[in-house]
Amino acid sequence: MKAAPEAQQRLLELAQLDSVLDRLAHRRRTLPEIAEVEEITGRIARLATELIELETQAGDLSREQAKAEADVESVRARAARDQKRLDAGQVSSPKELAGLQSEIASLQRRQSDLEEVVLEIMERREGLERRIDELKAEREELTKRRAEVEDRRDATLAEIDKEQEETAGRRSSLVDDIPADLLALYEKLRGQYGEGAAMLQNGRCMGCKVTLSIADLNAIRAAAPDEVLRCEECRRILVRTPQSGL
Repeated sequence: MKAAPEAQQRLLELAQLDSVLDRLAHRRRTLPEIAEVEEITGRIARLATELIELETQAGDLSREQAKAEADVESVRARAARDQKRLDAGQVSSPKELAGLQSEIASLQRRQSDLEEVVLEIMERREGLERRIDELKAEREELTKRRAEVEDRRDATLAEIDKEQEETAGRRSSLVDDIPADLLALYEKLRGQYGEGAAMLQNGRCMGCKVTLSIADLNAIRAAAPDEVLRCEECRRILVRTPQSGL
């Protein structure tokens, strides 16, 4: 392949621009803020699941407490009615009186047991509600922190986008001055090796960093200036400049 030396040397500038674009793309993919947002979002999701479970338990306890309190009130009302009959002297039979007194005592014990149940449920509910409040506070803090990280991420992405746009514009202008066949070869090699062209500097390929043999250097010296050369080691286009040491 033939190409003017000036066109070949433009490949070096093109390779520099492509290196910048690759670096920007890598930076975009590996922004620490992206991973941090994902990690915080996962924690928020796990908190939401735990909150649903705890709130469901708290709801069940609330209904359980309401039933227990209703049972206490029912027993208390029944004991009050019996006590009222007893105090009014409405029971004259000794046997019936003894039975009524025994029932009142039994109801009082039952009421005491139910009140213990209510107290135990209330303590469990209070523990759950404290935990729910803690998780809600943690979720609020994480949501605030995620918003801050997202702001940093978006600001950095905006900077990357701006630099990418400027670099891509410079690249677009540059490729207009490179022959189509030379550009096609460069793009093919770039796809294969990550870099399509490299400078020959002081007898060394700056792509693979290998110093060329005397025989290879002699062959390059003998080649026409417009001959498109390739590095025998890395197969990149080897661009000659005044710094090549030929």
